[in-house]
Amino acid sequence: MSTMTEAVSLAGRLLVATPALTDPNFDRAVVLLLDHDEEGTLGVVLNRPTPVDVEAVLEPWAELAGVPAVVFQGGPVALDSALALAVVPGDQPIEEMLGWRRVHGAIGLVDLEAPPELLASELGSLRVFAGYAGWGPGQLEDELLEGAWYVVESEPGDVSVPDPARLWRSVLRRQRGELAMVATYPDDPSMN
Repeated sequence: MSTMTEAVSLAGRLLVATPALTDPNFDRAVVLLLDHDEEGTLGVVLNRPTPVDVEAVLEPWAELAGVPAVVFQGGPVALDSALALAVVPGDQPIEEMLGWRRVHGAIGLVDLEAPPELLASELGSLRVFAGYAGWGPGQLEDELLEGAWYVVESEPGDVSVPDPARLWRSVLRRQRGELAMVATYPDDPSMN
């Protein structure tokens, strides 16, 4: 029996930056949480495309990359490393596949060391991220208490949205009540 209160894992949920979050790395960011436990939290920013084509850095995976077929900046940590997410389409139950690990529902991490042809017939569009967002033990919980993030449910389409610039507003817009109103917050409140 653990003396520590079991925390609810937020893996698979989205962190949506509140207008109050001033860190430029996360301005209007939408972060999919991949892992969240007592050792810390790991996620990727879903709405930061870079000008770098997937083909330029991971040519074997380029054919599976969704639109836009560019590398996304997953966060400020380890920008020289890459990870990939993909959704397994369809209604049938998903078996664990070699080279793919479920994060939440139909969303999973892709092993970029695996041969792409092993997964090509099973995956929907692939999204590649350079770097990730990370929080040490308790750090994210502190930021949540400070009001830096909204925590909302993810949808499989969030991973491969073709227009990532609109993701922050569209995720907020689909929420209920006052949270949906935040989607109308101006980019620059001083211009209001």
